Amino acid sequence: MDRIFTRIASAIASLAGRPAAFITAILVILIWGVSGPVFQWSDTWQLVVNTGTTIVTFLMVFLIQNSQNRDAAAMQAKLDELIRAVEGARGQFIGIEHLTDEKIEAIRDKLEKDVGEAAGKEATADDSIERLLSRY
Repeated sequence: MDRIFTRIASAIASLAGRPAAFITAILVILIWGVSGPVFQWSDTWQLVVNTGTTIVTFLMVFLIQNSQNRDAAAMQAKLDELIRAVEGARGQFIGIEHLTDEKIEAIRDKLEKDVGEAAGKEATADDSIERLLSRY
């Protein structure tokens, strides 16, 4: 069941992310808008688009979340493998994505402080970005 859902979710997410899907959505809305006078701007006419967009949005939220969950898990597995493979990398970082937000933030703060002390000053993300950009 999990494999079938993953295949279907991946296929739909892939199709939904293509330009043709966006153009199709625009065409559907245009056809709906142009058909307004034919249906005399009725409540039913309005209900059709409201119901359709609500259903599509509701289902897409779950598909997008599923896709993001898989991508994040794959990325974490790859990063964990890099940590294991690189000599001198600290293995205690493997699996930190399972910690609470507060613990992860504390680890990030400690890492930034360590980098700042190594550089002889308090490090910030802006300083790091400026150093990176100055290389080019």
